[in-house]
Amino acid sequence: MRIPSALLLLSIAGLSQAQTLPSHPRLLFNAEGIARLKARSQDPVWSAQWKAFQSRFETSLKETIELPPRGSNWWHWYVCPKHGARLTTGKSIGAWQWEHICPVDHEVLKGDPSRPDRDFDGCVLSGTHDRYAHEVQSAGILYQATGDDRYAKRGREILLAYADRYLSYPLHTTKGEARIGGGRLSPQTLDESVWLIPAAQGADLLWDTLSESDRQTIANKLFLPAARDVILPHHMSIHNIQCWKNSAVGLTGLLLGDRALIDAAIDDPDRGYRVQMSKGVQGDGVWHEGAWGYHFYTMSALWPLTEAARNCGIDLYGEPYKKMFEAPIRLAMPNLRLPAFNDSTEVNVHNPIYELAYARYHDPIDLAGLEWVKRDNNFALWFGVDQLPEQTTSTLLSRNAPDSGYAILQQRPSAGATWLCLKYGPHGGGHGHPDKNNFVLFSKGHVLFPDPGTRPYGSPLHAEWDRVTLAHNTLTVDETSQRPATGKCLAFGVASGMDKQVDYAMTDAGNIYDGVRFVRTAMLLSEVLVVFVDQVQA
Repeated sequence: MRIPSALLLLSIAGLSQAQTLPSHPRLLFNAEGIARLKARSQDPVWSAQWKAFQSRFETSLKETIELPPRGSNWWHWYVCPKHGARLTTGKSIGAWQWEHICPVDHEVLKGDPSRPDRDFDGCVLSGTHDRYAHEVQSAGILYQATGDDRYAKRGREILLAYADRYLSYPLHTTKGEARIGGGRLSPQTLDESVWLIPAAQGADLLWDTLSESDRQTIANKLFLPAARDVILPHHMSIHNIQCWKNSAVGLTGLLLGDRALIDAAIDDPDRGYRVQMSKGVQGDGVWHEGAWGYHFYTMSALWPLTEAARNCGIDLYGEPYKKMFEAPIRLAMPNLRLPAFNDSTEVNVHNPIYELAYARYHDPIDLAGLEWVKRDNNFALWFGVDQLPEQTTSTLLSRNAPDSGYAILQQRPSAGATWLCLKYGPHGGGHGHPDKNNFVLFSKGHVLFPDPGTRPYGSPLHAEWDRVTLAHNTLTVDETSQRPATGKCLAFGVASGMDKQVDYAMTDAGNIYDGVRFVRTAMLLSEVLVVFVDQVQA
């Protein structure tokens, strides 16, 4: 039996005053988006991708739904205790138990659920929970495009299975503690939010196929306990995790018509979407944590809420989010990769999320993010324009980003050009590294002077190497790491004369040690010559 969406707002017990919203679906797609998706499923340009997506899901229809017996463990613990290397999962040795193999010496380890840092089986469980959330999302998409009740039935069964089990999963943190900050499906509100988002998008696509009883069960035993009771009480202020939490809470509010959840996600003055954008995005578009991996991770956290809000008549696609897409392109190395600054590995700017960026902003700069990206991804299928225009050739040369603190020297726009970046800006909060006046040098297609970046946070190498000043291309005093500091740019520009060009930057590291001043000047004289002048006073 199908119940009109409008009646649902009056029927679910315990909800706040109903928010006037369009009919379902309204999170991942609205009616226009569904019509577009149906058309693309029959369009020869997109049909192969659609059929592959449909075929993958058909396989899951044959599998029995079997939820893990407990919530998952922190994936950062999935490392060898001896070498700090990421483990690989071996064969099953029991119910929800596996062998875990160190890639260094191939030692086979077994999990110990009594110790979070050795609960390797719990780490593997996260993959099963995530797969079911995305199955709900896929089931909703396929149902809306085809009308096949098999897909709706599968999605309903998964949602009801989790509604039946969710409150029995103990609340737990990354350290196994039953307190705020942890989750039930996962060990932190971040992962709980990442799970809830596709589940909510799928539930929205299936909502009109559910009975009122099913809706009440799913709302009151799964979505509200997760969003209102687990995720919302954990306050993170301006942080990438809070952006994921806002999307999970906001999508739950928009799914159920809960005004309080919608307001908390978007307009909370300390942690809502609007304040995240006004305080978290710096003037040059870089996310304040200063790690390019977290920059893209934050962009991925934001789009589910901005897109759902757009479908509900709320425009969150403002200038700060637009700048977040532009910043990586403007500050990247000539090969359109970004250095491994702070808690990040090296990041490729070429990313399917730029399909959504170009579709919403129509800014040609976003096309650079789609260079060499095949249009066989979900962002292209769901949101991409029918035909991408040709990309214009990059003309980026030396540039300075004083808000985020990156001074970049580059004399040619080619992919093999020499590129030097001096890093002098804000520390980056909890994901910052003590590395003021650090530099990364790229030339002839390779990084010659790298940054150590990061390893999983459960690895001893993260604290003992990644987060010490000695691991970076900068000054260490008295065998002690720099204190967190914000430097400044003293001079930047291009000088010409006698048929020579010199691109230069002079940066002050700031208050990195008591009684120490460190000023570094870098000069790019040619493609093969960089001169440094370091002035250290102590």
